[in-house]
Amino acid sequence: MAASAFRRGLLSTVTSYNRKHSHRILSIADTSHSFQAHRQRLQCRACGLTGGVQLMRFMSSRNRPEGKILETVGMFEAVKQHGKYETGQLFLHSVFGYRGIVLFPWHARLYDRDITPPMSDSKPDPSGAHGSKEVKGKTHTYYQVLIDTRDCPHISQRSQTEAVTFLANHDDSRALYAIPGLDYVSHEDILPYNSTEQVPIQHELFERFLTHNPAKSPPFAARDTLKAWQEKNHPWLELSDVHRETTENIRVTVIPFYMGMREAQNSHVYWWRYCIRLENMGSEVVQLRERHWRIFSLSGTLETVRGRGVVGREPVLSKEQPAFQYSSHVSLQAPSGHMWGTFRIEKTDGSHFDVRIPPFSLESNKDDKAPPAGYTF
Repeated sequence: MAASAFRRGLLSTVTSYNRKHSHRILSIADTSHSFQAHRQRLQCRACGLTGGVQLMRFMSSRNRPEGKILETVGMFEAVKQHGKYETGQLFLHSVFGYRGIVLFPWHARLYDRDITPPMSDSKPDPSGAHGSKEVKGKTHTYYQVLIDTRDCPHISQRSQTEAVTFLANHDDSRALYAIPGLDYVSHEDILPYNSTEQVPIQHELFERFLTHNPAKSPPFAARDTLKAWQEKNHPWLELSDVHRETTENIRVTVIPFYMGMREAQNSHVYWWRYCIRLENMGSEVVQLRERHWRIFSLSGTLETVRGRGVVGREPVLSKEQPAFQYSSHVSLQAPSGHMWGTFRIEKTDGSHFDVRIPPFSLESNKDDKAPPAGYTF
């Protein structure tokens, strides 16, 4: 049975197996403001596979009076319960619904405060952070991916498509530039599929980074330019720690990235980027109203930041659109520090509650050999 998505409205498809298998349901919704894929986590109890399900999407078209075209994208593949996806793997993002392709994996330490750990091999909260819980880290796979630019307009209200930023090469310590359509994706966010197209993803870096090789699986191999770019920019791209915590069904995930050091007014300024995802794990509609940050620097300063919303928005988190993801930046005049805080969330009845942002460290790299190179070759 075809698994389908269309640009407006809602389409749910059910893939049925034989009697010894259970059902797997994939729901992909899109409105004029977002493109959201929500997967009910029902798997085949016997094998956990999706089988050879044809993946199709209704694509809007200005050239057709009916406004919808049924376009075949590819065939679903088995979701990997173990191991990792290889360079060149095509996928749909299970939360935001965009098409993408894997460039290379990262192995991060996930600190999940929703899991009570043994006392050993744990990470204590920074001094002054909410609670005193020690959290055990476990290895978790993330991927550097390219986003299909055709899908960027449909996810821009739910997830930034310029989330990966770098410090500029010149002396301006506050100058940043972004690589559009580059993202970090968790292993469980990937719904893999295959395609017979030689260029199935539209992105300016696709053919610079990857080449079609029908003899391998997946049939896209890394070019030397991708390997060189990964090696040269490794310190600025590397994902090492992921922090997660849930408060009243609102899960907050934070991923910090060290960006480098610059000199400004005879002092060193250290920069970090942090990516945050909020997910509504319940059924009640809520809206983010305020943020409250505490930023501690190794130099001894403690800064408090309060404000409305995040990145100029106050996102609504509902069952239909449960997630919002954004990136921001912070600078310290010290090589390390900590951040923690809360988001003020409003319910439909007007009441409020605070969602904890898990504490996370801001650590500089061991050395600053050279500024990041972006995607210049």
